[in-house]
Amino acid sequence: MLLSQLKNEFENALKDEYPSTEIFSFFYTLIEEYLHLRRVDVALDPHRELSESDHTRFLHALERLQTYEPIQYITGSTEFFGRKFLVNKNVLIPRPETEELVEWILLDHKSKKANIKILDIGTGSGCIPISLKKEIKNSEVHSFDISSEALLLAQRNAKINNAEIAFRKADILETETLHDHFDIIVSNPPYVRELEKKDMHRNVLNHEPKLALFVKDENALIFYKKIAELAVKILNEHGVLYFELNQYLAEETKSLVEELGFKAQLKKDIFGNYRMLRATKK
Repeated sequence: MLLSQLKNEFENALKDEYPSTEIFSFFYTLIEEYLHLRRVDVALDPHRELSESDHTRFLHALERLQTYEPIQYITGSTEFFGRKFLVNKNVLIPRPETEELVEWILLDHKSKKANIKILDIGTGSGCIPISLKKEIKNSEVHSFDISSEALLLAQRNAKINNAEIAFRKADILETETLHDHFDIIVSNPPYVRELEKKDMHRNVLNHEPKLALFVKDENALIFYKKIAELAVKILNEHGVLYFELNQYLAEETKSLVEELGFKAQLKKDIFGNYRMLRATKK
């Protein structure tokens, strides 16, 4: 099997399910992951011969793509804020809007000289707390998650990125108080309502962890309410709470945190949707 033939094989197998630009993106991502070749290497040597074992690996990846499994789970990693993060079926794949949330926090706090104590709730892959720790040198970062599997992966990512994070298993909905105080609390909690499933892509709906995605329609803001209630108690003076939001519930979330004693501001993402909230105690 030649590289050029493999490329054609990918195109023919996936053309009814994905646009050609996405197919070729998958192909070159896997070429780099499995063969450590760049796009230009393929262009310069399209007749390079694949070993039987390499061809088998690509066929296995192709089968997974045909079930709409995300390419990041197939390669086992993704990039977030310029750093490599391992990902698997136990954690959400980090999104660009989450990078925007991190950027907002850094814009507000990176230049400060005083030590900053940060709590991340719902760590997943660890992309938020690890990025904040790496970018804010004078920070102490704590991170909670209910999933043991997610915490294990986040710990691996912290080690890979040389970031010291205090991870802890906790069900935030069952947490009444924390015997600690923080300058920043940040969370990207579950916020997708069951009614929104019909609009979701199969790669997310069929493969990413439902525990980290969905809330009941009748109580969609359950995590925001609980975290904001805790934040009122444990944020230091001038402390700040940051959320990633469901864009369809942005105003409702803002009203909720304001009722609990915060002054809140919404922020749009690059697509013009309200996807972030910053709240400070009045």
